[in-house]
Amino acid sequence: MTASTARVPTTNGSRYLQQLCKHWAHKMPVEFTPEVGTVNFPTGAVATMTAEPEHLRVEVSVPADGDLGRMQQVVADHLDRFAFREAPLAFDWQRS
Repeated sequence: MTASTARVPTTNGSRYLQQLCKHWAHKMPVEFTPEVGTVNFPTGAVATMTAEPEHLRVEVSVPADGDLGRMQQVVADHLDRFAFREAPLAFDWQRS
């Protein structure tokens, strides 16, 4: 697995992770609480979001043959849709 993590500045991380998890729950396996959400994509990729007081921590991992950059963009684009008042959010992706 290849992974990267971003700490996205926002005080609305819990709201955004819940909205995104509910959105994706119609299409794929999702588990979430107000603090943590995990989305399992059919490709084997996994997105995990953790709400912190001033940040939303987002980790994306893909299988060895996966496209990490593409998954980062998919997650960022979807979060920006729910965060339209703050968008575009600042994602500082760092490889894990």
